[in-house]
Amino acid sequence: MFVENLTIPILIGAALLDSINPCVFGVLIFLIAFMAKVYKSPHRMLIGGLLYTIVVYVSYLLLGIGFLKFTVSFGFSQIIYWIAAIIAIAAGILEIKDFFWYGKGLSLKMIPGADQRIKYFTTKIEKLNKKSVWLSYAAAGMLGVFVVLVELPCTGAPYLAVLAILGEGNYAQGIPLLLLYNLIFILPLFVIIGISYFGKSSQALEAWRLKHRGLMRLAVGLFLIGLGSLMIYTIW
Repeated sequence: MFVENLTIPILIGAALLDSINPCVFGVLIFLIAFMAKVYKSPHRMLIGGLLYTIVVYVSYLLLGIGFLKFTVSFGFSQIIYWIAAIIAIAAGILEIKDFFWYGKGLSLKMIPGADQRIKYFTTKIEKLNKKSVWLSYAAAGMLGVFVVLVELPCTGAPYLAVLAILGEGNYAQGIPLLLLYNLIFILPLFVIIGISYFGKSSQALEAWRLKHRGLMRLAVGLFLIGLGSLMIYTIW
């Protein structure tokens, strides 16, 4: 159906817009500030940040592969396609709403209580770092898995749409596209880590995020509505 027309630009656009979600930026900026404080070394902060990013990549990729395998193996691709198209449009409307009234009413957010759990886990990492820096790195990796899961309500709509499209095609052909999607998804995380490593403060990064979060939401929202509408159009 649509998978034959899933061009690389569409995939890249979905991945980039998924990656600039304020939820993703906000959590990473918080963690980078935390790591800089705990490790007291740019090099150790760099290692911790890169490890976290790699874990996010692997976790997101495995979720996508599992979802794709499930839909293709059990023949749910047609149903998932419709559901993903509707979710994409609905999520897009909510994202655009946040451009005008950020945080008012219903919004795409992390799972309730997730921010407090993240802060709780960071205190555990700080305690582990006093015993062994490698233990703290391992805990940072585990935190990456947790963050991926709790961020899905906030960040998952573009990924779900892409997975639904890939589910209409060949499973083996979809894996390389998933690898590319998730590589693009984590690229901005590398950029933020690099900027922090070379001296930009987390406060400056957070100020930039707060200033532009409305535009981020608008861009994601317009793309999701366009993609969801195109998916429905291809069905008809």
